[in-house]
Amino acid sequence: MTSPPVIELEQLTVRLGNREILKGLTGQLKARTIGLLGPNGAGKSTLIQTLLGFIQPTSGTARILGHDIRSERSAVHGLVGYMPENDSFISHMSAVGFVRYMAELSGLPAEAALERAHEALFYVGLGEARYRKLGDYSLGMKQMAKLAQAIVHGPKLVILDEPTNGLDPAARVRMVKLIQEMRDSGSVNLVLCSHLLKDVEETCEEVLILKGGRLVHVSNLAEERRMNKRFLELETQGSRNGFLDAAREIGCECADLGNGRVKLVLGDGVEVKEIYRLAGERDLQLRRLSHRRDSLEDIFLRAMENND
Repeated sequence: MTSPPVIELEQLTVRLGNREILKGLTGQLKARTIGLLGPNGAGKSTLIQTLLGFIQPTSGTARILGHDIRSERSAVHGLVGYMPENDSFISHMSAVGFVRYMAELSGLPAEAALERAHEALFYVGLGEARYRKLGDYSLGMKQMAKLAQAIVHGPKLVILDEPTNGLDPAARVRMVKLIQEMRDSGSVNLVLCSHLLKDVEETCEEVLILKGGRLVHVSNLAEERRMNKRFLELETQGSRNGFLDAAREIGCECADLGNGRVKLVLGDGVEVKEIYRLAGERDLQLRRLSHRRDSLEDIFLRAMENND
């Protein structure tokens, strides 16, 4: 039996007051880790709050792991863990008391909730500080406590809203490694909303990009990178007679820019070593070679430009 998509959007529309925030979003997301991207005001927060049931759709719907957010709200709540961008702590509580409380709100019995709270705090690296008051925690520790309460009840989907926000470089690396570890465990699906494209690129397999309340791009990152053409810019010295023809014969697109400069688009399966081989066979000196693939930033900027 085929597993349902992690998130399925079906003409999802949200209007708040006189303003339409989400505009008929339709698409399926199937990867274990999904990046949610878009400029400020694109509708990312509204989409998260709608998936969580905090905002009711005006029309259309969405499904999380096959459960409709309109008609199966209780089932959705049991499946999802949420790490909010802003702190939502009871500052005088200890971390273990707070995480236990959140576990009980998610439906765990008191004894099981306490056990899972200890486990979650040790998992995120707060085991030694679990009895300290949350109000005394550093920013990095608070972020880890938020992650602990999001995973304590064993959800099937965890939504992380700006999980590295405000962290110093070392704390950011720890958070990213935890996200990668959860992804690689195979036991939980993740949605990562972040302004930091590097975080998404390092952790996510699929991205959803919003702009102006519309879904402008959905793609599997690995497939997108394979499909994107690879560009080489060469500075050469010597005769290029035969070199460009030979490059075309192995599937490259070529342009002679003059003054020894050549631009190539590598064909499928063609590696840079082939270009060195062709140049060597023709005594053509390669003085400089720059090679790049499309990054997530390229994909994001292209989505913005193509949907003005």
